[in-house]
Amino acid sequence: MKLATLRTDGTTRAVRLDGDVLVDLGFPDVGTLLAQDDWAERAAAPTADDATTYRAEGADLAPVVPQPSKVVCVGLNYRNHIQEMGRDLPEHPTLFAKFADSLIGATDDIVRPEETEQFDWEVELAVVVGKQVRRAKGEQAEQAIAGFTVLNDITTRDWQFRTREWLQGKTWDSTTPVGPYLVTPDELPGGVRPALDVKLTVDDEVMQSDNTGDLLFDPVALVEYVSTIIRLNPGDIIATGTPGGVGHARKPGRYLLGGERVVTEIQGIGRLENKVVEEKQA
Repeated sequence: MKLATLRTDGTTRAVRLDGDVLVDLGFPDVGTLLAQDDWAERAAAPTADDATTYRAEGADLAPVVPQPSKVVCVGLNYRNHIQEMGRDLPEHPTLFAKFADSLIGATDDIVRPEETEQFDWEVELAVVVGKQVRRAKGEQAEQAIAGFTVLNDITTRDWQFRTREWLQGKTWDSTTPVGPYLVTPDELPGGVRPALDVKLTVDDEVMQSDNTGDLLFDPVALVEYVSTIIRLNPGDIIATGTPGGVGHARKPGRYLLGGERVVTEIQGIGRLENKVVEEKQA
């Protein structure tokens, strides 16, 4: 299945993609749907004759989960990106967090804050959690994965590297596109350990291109690791890290200045297409 959160008539609705239409699933967003123990059965139920539907083409999609209880991100998880950043392969995942206020929809503008001069891109495969788990192992961790989506971990590098802690460079307001769909593992090659091509372009120039098979810590291992620290709830997101090709690692550095069109896409899941705009101060 492909699930999304649709903006319509001043509100949002959880929908399932059926061909060229979006079928209303009776919940205000995908996060609320995932909070139901039987969410998969509800989402897969045959479409009733009187079901509300919307055109998929041109749909205004919100972040696939608008208000996750947490967004956990993984740094330095593609072997080639670790090498381009001049670091050794880590023994354990490098974790940081984002807040829900940083999330935007699949075609929303990325808001570039005036305080940065090093605004960078990062294509990432993101795990969406489908059930509450703590200290999940093996099959339990696999079953906790509702599906996958696309995330662009836009980063203010000058703020990220002010200190050893990365949070301040990673969670600026309205900077992180996530979507367009949650795609369930059965739709993807490799299932809960998918091997998918990922790509990011800036104004049609390819900046990143790789495959999630290069991940050092795969999605199941990340669910196990994160859930050891803190419980994972339905709708929580784990961003699995970015491959090589980020602007900060280029010589000279390449950054987003405003006006660019950034396309972030992952095989079998979909694409984010966002324009970079300058933040308007009140």
